[in-house]
Amino acid sequence: MSGHSKWATTKHKKALVDSKRSSTFTKLTKIIQIAARDGADPDMNFKLRMAIDKAKSFSVPKDNIERAIARGAGIGEGNVLEEITYEAYGPNGVALIIESVTDNKNRSAADIKHLLSKHGGSLGASNSVMWQFDRRGVIYTKNTSLNDDQELSIIDAGALDIENSDDEIRIITQMEDLQKVQEKIKNIVNIDNAELEYIPKTKVNVENTETLDKLFEALEENDDVNNYYSNAE
Repeated sequence: MSGHSKWATTKHKKALVDSKRSSTFTKLTKIIQIAARDGADPDMNFKLRMAIDKAKSFSVPKDNIERAIARGAGIGEGNVLEEITYEAYGPNGVALIIESVTDNKNRSAADIKHLLSKHGGSLGASNSVMWQFDRRGVIYTKNTSLNDDQELSIIDAGALDIENSDDEIRIITQMEDLQKVQEKIKNIVNIDNAELEYIPKTKVNVENTETLDKLFEALEENDDVNNYYSNAE
């Protein structure tokens, strides 16, 4: 019986992992499909190249990537997708920006409104929280550490800042300088992927994060939510 129970638990955990992987693949291929509207050649379309690099970093299969490019370029079949950015408040007044890619904006808006309400948040009006964030380029590197010469070279290449944490290094750039800086530093560090993000100008301390964490989990599980950003510490 214990063996059967262990197998059932293992299958359940694998189902959860597979489900999350499938959701991640769906989100990443949607981003590729949107980016491919501006051209199917990643060498000529930097937004598409970023989307492909990110998908590859999550091990999205090559066939999935190619189908998404074809759909975005109008070659393959697929639903028409829209990009929508929501401004919102989470529990404790935390500012949120939620990026959605959806084939049904009414469903997406209703779902996100429901998620926020369920977890102590609410949708905000246009520019209600956007002013609290800067739009920046962010380059993620596979390097686990940088020496002084590398950091100096990265700053000289035009980076605004280098952020080190326990498990990653982020190189911050001006939005319009992302491609230029990435090209200049590709021989200095091993680049994982790069993208445009919203970075809070200041962060707020949240003492009880349980409700906020549950909201973040709900957003991650929603297939229409591409990215979300907060000013929570």
